[in-house]
Amino acid sequence: MSRRGRVTVGVLVGVFLLFTLLGWGIDAYTDYLWFDEVDKTEVFSGVLVTRLLLFLSIGLAMALIIAANLYLAYRLRPLLRPHSAEQATLERYRMVIQPRLGTWVAVVAIVIGFFTGLSAQSRWKDWMLFQNAQPFGVKDPQFNVDVGFYIFDYPLLRYLLGVGFTAVVLSVIGALAVHYIFGGVRLQGVGDRMTSAARAHLTTLVAIFVLLKAVAYVLDRRALLLEQHVSPGLYGAGYTDVNALLPAKEILAYISIVVAIAIIVFSNAVMRNLVWPGVSLGLLAISAVAIGGIYPLAVQNFQVQPSLADKEAPYIARSIEATRAAFGLTSTEVRPYAASSTVPQPSLAQDSSAQAVRLIDPQLVSQAYTQQQQVRGFYDFGPKLDVDRYTVAGKTQDYVVGVREVNDQALTEQQQNWLNRHTVFTHGYGMVAAPANQVVCGGLPYFVSGFLGEDQQPGCASKGEQIPVKEPRIYFGEQSTEYAIVGQTDQSRKVEFDRPQPQNNNAEERYTYEGQGGVPIGSFFRRLVFAIKNTESNFLLSDAVNEKSRLMYVRDPRSRVEKVAPFLTIDGDPYPAVVDGRIQWILDGYTTAATYPYAQRINLQEETQDELTNRGTFALARDNINYMRNSVKATVDAYDGTVTLYEFDDKDPVLKAWNQAFGGKLITPKAETPPALQEHFRYPADLFKVQRNLLARFHVTNAAEYFSGQDFWQVPNAPDNPDQAVKQPPYYLNVKLPGQDDTRFQLTSAVTPNGRDNLAALISGSYVDNEPRLEVLELPDQTAIQGPVQVHQRMTNNATVRSELTLLSNSNQSQVLYGNLISLPVGDGMLYVEPVYVKSGQQDAVPLLQKVLMSYGDGGTYVVLANNLEDGLKALVNQGKNQPPATTPGNTNNPPSSGNPPVLTGQLAQAAAALDKAIADVKAAQQSGDFAKYGQALQALDTAMTNFQNAQKAAAPGTPSGTPSAPASTPASAPPASAVPTPSGG
Repeated sequence: MSRRGRVTVGVLVGVFLLFTLLGWGIDAYTDYLWFDEVDKTEVFSGVLVTRLLLFLSIGLAMALIIAANLYLAYRLRPLLRPHSAEQATLERYRMVIQPRLGTWVAVVAIVIGFFTGLSAQSRWKDWMLFQNAQPFGVKDPQFNVDVGFYIFDYPLLRYLLGVGFTAVVLSVIGALAVHYIFGGVRLQGVGDRMTSAARAHLTTLVAIFVLLKAVAYVLDRRALLLEQHVSPGLYGAGYTDVNALLPAKEILAYISIVVAIAIIVFSNAVMRNLVWPGVSLGLLAISAVAIGGIYPLAVQNFQVQPSLADKEAPYIARSIEATRAAFGLTSTEVRPYAASSTVPQPSLAQDSSAQAVRLIDPQLVSQAYTQQQQVRGFYDFGPKLDVDRYTVAGKTQDYVVGVREVNDQALTEQQQNWLNRHTVFTHGYGMVAAPANQVVCGGLPYFVSGFLGEDQQPGCASKGEQIPVKEPRIYFGEQSTEYAIVGQTDQSRKVEFDRPQPQNNNAEERYTYEGQGGVPIGSFFRRLVFAIKNTESNFLLSDAVNEKSRLMYVRDPRSRVEKVAPFLTIDGDPYPAVVDGRIQWILDGYTTAATYPYAQRINLQEETQDELTNRGTFALARDNINYMRNSVKATVDAYDGTVTLYEFDDKDPVLKAWNQAFGGKLITPKAETPPALQEHFRYPADLFKVQRNLLARFHVTNAAEYFSGQDFWQVPNAPDNPDQAVKQPPYYLNVKLPGQDDTRFQLTSAVTPNGRDNLAALISGSYVDNEPRLEVLELPDQTAIQGPVQVHQRMTNNATVRSELTLLSNSNQSQVLYGNLISLPVGDGMLYVEPVYVKSGQQDAVPLLQKVLMSYGDGGTYVVLANNLEDGLKALVNQGKNQPPATTPGNTNNPPSSGNPPVLTGQLAQAAAALDKAIADVKAAQQSGDFAKYGQALQALDTAMTNFQNAQKAAAPGTPSGTPSAPASTPASAPPASAVPTPSGG
């Protein structure tokens, strides 16, 4: 290459490195400024220093090992080489390499070391946990080693072992190449093919590789407790592993040591050739196959498989116990709930839990909030609101809440310029709340806070702020995707849009930010840095940027917490709360691990997906974990962006390790959590979904029963759309469940038997004295209580309900939408409540809550479609009064009070006979186990019931007809739906 060519290449490389380093430097500097803003520079420096040290130490170690072996291979070259065509060819390469040998070795070592260092720096989490390991106080059941070894030590040891293997393999390849080029290894010519020096060098490297393999066998023994080996589909070491693989791994470790010694001795001291070392390696490979493969396979096939349940029972028990401990299921309280009452009792209408059922669906009313409380088109509440509880006028109840944010995408074309997006429309205003079970003004929520003015429609909102906020401005929110520049040298110069004027919505008020949020960018240097980072010259040219300007970036709460605490997994549903007059975003942070021995491994994203995922909630990463704790409650101040991490699980060793790694002051102790903030803590949704899904199997604690799998549960699909195969989301309620001492704000979900749709249990998560409480209300086996999907189908297929729903959907081409179906145990029975929304065909129409679909008992006997919750409860009670106790055919112990059943004639007799036949068909289908036939029989039964009711109305117009089930004059041979059998289970 000519001198000009070399200069050109040098300049291009220099420019590339300059811009690369400049980009890295700017990113690092702006990151530091951001961490300094939130007063968490210890995180920035801790992570940066750890990554640099790992990069340098591991990269340098790898480079030195490679360089040393390459140079050693050169030094061990033979001084005299026999003449051959091969050596003549290699001489050309020697002439190129030898004069600049140091340069070639350095380049190869640096390149390998650089990429090794890049890989190593990504292991900063493993290193920091290793350095700050904490004892769990729990030992694994096989080796009696503290679980902390697997969580804190094992991942790094496994990585370092991999680095060792890589170093040896690359050294062997590099040394072999150098020996070949310089004549230490020959393929042609007379005499030995390898010099004694080359043989000693290469065989030593191979022996080191075999010794590392012995270490790998030792770690493999521990790894058996982390892999999926226990039948059926459980993790940990099973019978074959403990009785065959563990001894095999130990034997292979000893064999590896012997082979390593044999390779060195036989190749250099005794026979001085590679025959016996090769034989040793062959024997090691044969031993690995025979001892580590064939023998365990024989044990599995001939000892374990013939009596699999008995052999695996102790190890199934281990896996159950470890899984329950790793995911916080050990203290789950399971209580039986008979649900024996199938008739609404008079007390139902006055039941406080029944009256507190949430009607407003956070997903469906977001449009109503946006339309009724936005005033300007660029305000938005997001696709899904949140549920919290507040005490207003001495009464604590659920509220559906949302913050009024600026949607940058909704700005008009005239507003879409740099000044407007970054300096004018900088913040939202107010938190809007409405009671969760109160509807006014044709189906709208009753707004009680977050008003922009005093011109609220009478009766549709409270007259004043019932949830007062001292600072209502929202600078940090879920829709804050753009950076904002705030602050003015002249405080009287107000450029930020604040809100429309209360007396004139066409006019507007302006505001100047007065808080400490954001990074000061008053200096020319900082403006230059951010101009380069954002490729925006206005940082330097616009007069909107001044000496008092502050730049707000990374503004959405979830990203802020993830940046401050990169070791946490953040829940997908942050929610706002008013705490001491300020709007705070509350986020749940999880510490996770993937190496808890014997615990079941799950995919976090798959386990937390349901109907609402990516519809107002964030999908979690596809991490495979087997340990999870809700260890942190984080807050982000909506006005100044302050991030605070509060310790919630003060017993979690993983959190203690991370806190120690960052100086011990990153996490605020649990005792220092403000009581006003604790009042708004709620059981986190993603953790609850993981625990609920695991409880579907791991509520079975007996190994034999678990092996059979007969008592497993499943989470039902969304009741109004079961064919989409998306899970029904859990729901927050402020109620008192059976067995609880008082009303709690809790997250609840129904589960059904595996492969069936009837109800098996209700799972709830709540806090008692700021400690998590997981509870299960388990229905008895052979229950006839319907599950959510069945209840929705039976309620909507009821003749009276169906006709009203048809009318609602036919008016103005309206669309009927269903809220989340709530299953609530009250009055020794089951109450089902499902809000019914109607969205008209008009443009920009919002869903309005028009009806409440309710049922009691088995889900089909007592059904009402009421205007509100109070009317629905009363209607159910009235139906219960008009319906006599159910009787079964041939039951002579409890005959009807009227004596002999009346003689039916004409059309009524035909309808009664059809009803008798339909009931018989249902029983036959149930006994046959044909679920398709059973579903058809149920539909036929509903039709027969409706026909019987219509015939009865025609025969006796005065007979009460509020219930779709068989009326009071049903003959003994035609029992109501509550007596109809359902598939057994759960």
